[in-house]
Amino acid sequence: MQGSAYGASLAGGTFDCEGFVKRPQTILRFLSWIFSIVVFATITAEGYINTSKEATTTCVFNGNDSACSFGVGIGILAFLACVAFLILDAYFPQISNAKERRYIVISDLAFAGSWTILWFICFCFLANQWSNTKEFLHADAPRAVVAFSFFSIITWACLTYFAYARYREGVSEFDQDYRDPANDRTTPYPHAPYDSGPTGYQQSPFSNQQQAGEYQPPTY
Repeated sequence: MQGSAYGASLAGGTFDCEGFVKRPQTILRFLSWIFSIVVFATITAEGYINTSKEATTTCVFNGNDSACSFGVGIGILAFLACVAFLILDAYFPQISNAKERRYIVISDLAFAGSWTILWFICFCFLANQWSNTKEFLHADAPRAVVAFSFFSIITWACLTYFAYARYREGVSEFDQDYRDPANDRTTPYPHAPYDSGPTGYQQSPFSNQQQAGEYQPPTY
């Protein structure tokens, strides 16, 4: 499984670039990264227009600047989080401390779950404001923002699922501190295969018991 593959069993191992790129979590983080760029970059570049009634620029989403600000804020934070968690995912197999692994997985789960909810709110907010917009010049940019906000809900929900699955798989491992056998000086040496002793043990010749035969006293 994906979670156990990057658990304590491979702590201290070498980095598998091909396996890392093919992981579902990596693909989802990359897609989430792209979607966040589309959202905040589109709003920044084409989200503010000059209407016929006002000389100053206003948000294309029904003139509500809060809608544009919310979309940009969620998008930028999602962009930074994707980069950070991609780095942590790549470094994760090298971590041998159970507490550090646990903090990373819990942070991933909490952030992914929170951003799934925030993207849902962002999508509903922007879609509502766009549906109430009366005057607009270009509809492609706002529609792209709304669409990719919806796509972000799906990718972050999937990331939440994988983070939760990795947390559940690693619960038993997180409860115990992991030590790399190669670096752990306290690990006892393996028992020899002959611990139980050789079979067919013969009694010592120095036993106090009498041997076969009759005792002959010395003569003087």
